[in-house]
Amino acid sequence: MQLDFILSCSRCERETEPAGTPGVCEECGAPLLARYPLERIAKQFDPKDLEGRPWTMWRYREVMPLAAGEEPITLGEGGTPLLDVPKLAKLAGVGKLSVKDEGLNPTASFKARGMSAAVTRAVAGGASGFVAPSAGNAAGALSAYAARAGVPVRVYMPKDTPPAIVAECRALGAEVELLDGVITDCGAKAREFARQTGYFDVSTLREPYRVEGKKTMGYEICEQMGWSLPDAIIYPTGGGTGIIGMWKAFAELEALGWIEPGRRPRMYVVQSAGCAPIVRAWAAGADSAEPWAGPETVASGLRVPSALGDFLILRAVRESGGAAAAVSDAELLRAAREFLRHGIAACPEGGATLAGLYRLRAEGHIGPEDSVVCFNTGAWIKYLE
Repeated sequence: MQLDFILSCSRCERETEPAGTPGVCEECGAPLLARYPLERIAKQFDPKDLEGRPWTMWRYREVMPLAAGEEPITLGEGGTPLLDVPKLAKLAGVGKLSVKDEGLNPTASFKARGMSAAVTRAVAGGASGFVAPSAGNAAGALSAYAARAGVPVRVYMPKDTPPAIVAECRALGAEVELLDGVITDCGAKAREFARQTGYFDVSTLREPYRVEGKKTMGYEICEQMGWSLPDAIIYPTGGGTGIIGMWKAFAELEALGWIEPGRRPRMYVVQSAGCAPIVRAWAAGADSAEPWAGPETVASGLRVPSALGDFLILRAVRESGGAAAAVSDAELLRAAREFLRHGIAACPEGGATLAGLYRLRAEGHIGPEDSVVCFNTGAWIKYLE
């Protein structure tokens, strides 16, 4: 099966062939990213080619990790709505506010995109089982796509993971191990299990394809806005695959000639004040983030004390002219309830983006005429507790 891309280390730029089940860079341990022959692709792929294709993330297959004629392992992920909320725009004091509602994906979160791409490539590469640590939604998505592929899966999650997500994983046939501690503790267990069993580890950025699924959020926003982009994107950030993926997507869109050079949006990170390593690093002018001691937040997806792709997140924020902000649990829960009053069933992490918008606007990072996209990354129904 011929794949028309290479894998390049995000730090040392060492190139790797995409055969089998690649993990991180063998030279320096940094994440690998897929690089496509965009100049050649641009000659045979343009927006008109999308007409009539199903409204899923695989509509962009020419710039996705698929061989010619290969069918992905899919549950119909992507194609989520971009919802204008003019009353909240007025309340926030911005020109336009839209919400990209990722809670309408299969398994009710944005994690479906990444797991569809990762499971597709890993199964094609010979993976006989999957393992991953998760704060919740990644485990649910992996369980679903592994079930779709007919491959066994084990997930490690903190004991205080939302019960609905634990039940979802078990119902989908996954082995679930609940641990005292946080996602980094689960990650150590997952890597140990992978070494013992040969199961493929699909931890965040420890394989190269989850970011390829997540980047389609950037392609979709651009298409939904008539091949233009907002002034600002506000994203709730734990492991950061989404913000890294979208920044990659915008670079690809420029290279394809689908957007004007220099018109990428400013990227804004929002974290919980109880676990804000990226915000702290951004404020200090650092290129990487020190692990956060004693992480505490009700937004389980934001309780990530150390991200493998920290330097890539910070790079995207700085290159775009964006910023990073921390909000309290009270603020993000209040903002999630505001979304609910406007018909958007937002999870706590989604609420963090609206709370972050208020803070970033007050601090002058976002202006009164700006068009802004906030992300709701998961469905409210998973957080009934």
